[in-house]
Amino acid sequence: MRIAVSGSIATDHLMTFPGRFADQLVADQLHTVSLSFLVDNLDVRRGGVAANICFGMGQLGARPILVGAAGSDFDEYRGWLERHGVDTASVHISEVLHTARFVCTTDADHNQIGSFYTGAMSEARLIEIEAVAARSGRLDLVLIGADDPEAMLRHTEECRARQIPFAADFSQQIARMDGEEIRTLLDGAAYLFSNEYEKGLIESKTGWSDAEILAKVGHRVTTLGAQGVRIERTGDEPIVVRTAEEEAKADPTGVGDAFRAGFLSGLAWGVGLERAAQVGCMLATLVIETVGTQEYQLHRARFMDRFTKAYGHEAAAQIQGHLG
Repeated sequence: MRIAVSGSIATDHLMTFPGRFADQLVADQLHTVSLSFLVDNLDVRRGGVAANICFGMGQLGARPILVGAAGSDFDEYRGWLERHGVDTASVHISEVLHTARFVCTTDADHNQIGSFYTGAMSEARLIEIEAVAARSGRLDLVLIGADDPEAMLRHTEECRARQIPFAADFSQQIARMDGEEIRTLLDGAAYLFSNEYEKGLIESKTGWSDAEILAKVGHRVTTLGAQGVRIERTGDEPIVVRTAEEEAKADPTGVGDAFRAGFLSGLAWGVGLERAAQVGCMLATLVIETVGTQEYQLHRARFMDRFTKAYGHEAAAQIQGHLG
């Protein structure tokens, strides 16, 4: 199964604030907030939702196709991704703009405040999915992740026109989208990804109920934080998968991307929805134990030991032969 992942490619500037954001907010002054936080450290990491997902899939041996736009400063990042099993030949390189940047501060309660510079991401709208499919031979699924909004719409419409199955994954862009845009992006999706808060926001903005949205997508995949993930499909009982046990909690940035990487890899392996979700939850656990979205290492034996402990020998036997 050949999977392409479209979305942002960025560098992350991650900072840690030792206090709590909530302690700095004055309830009757929220209309005129002016705050700065003295942070303890700065980590500059590789990121972007599409690159993060592809990195995880590459670690698992799924050989994903990265689809997105970057600047002329992408060469080192490209080499990193290629060394970790990612096909980057479909990345569009801007002649004038830098690769996008995400700047994020995390407090002691793991709450986050971030801002995003789009840079070259604005040129993702120039990418044609048909060209990606022609180069790779075929596409069995395209995940359309957070990206330039016009690119997300164009990729979705092209997938529909060319009858290429697609997954809708708005994540950070959902806040700026209106109901009509969201309805356009999710209608007919094979998979709709969101967290629990985004699930409610999608329903509120579209005016569609949970049942109405389920009728318009193949599967609705909702991450539940520490409670794991729920997968729903019209006419079937929900599949609920718990998270794997954490050894530490270092940084939540990129956990959702890692889940998607594991889940999509499971789909590529053909191991079924429950096993795919279990792989996603296990990979997400590795990320939350690490500062940075692509700084974890997947040691096959250790991964299988922890997967077996979390989900049992039968589940482990079904994925062991696929793990890269």
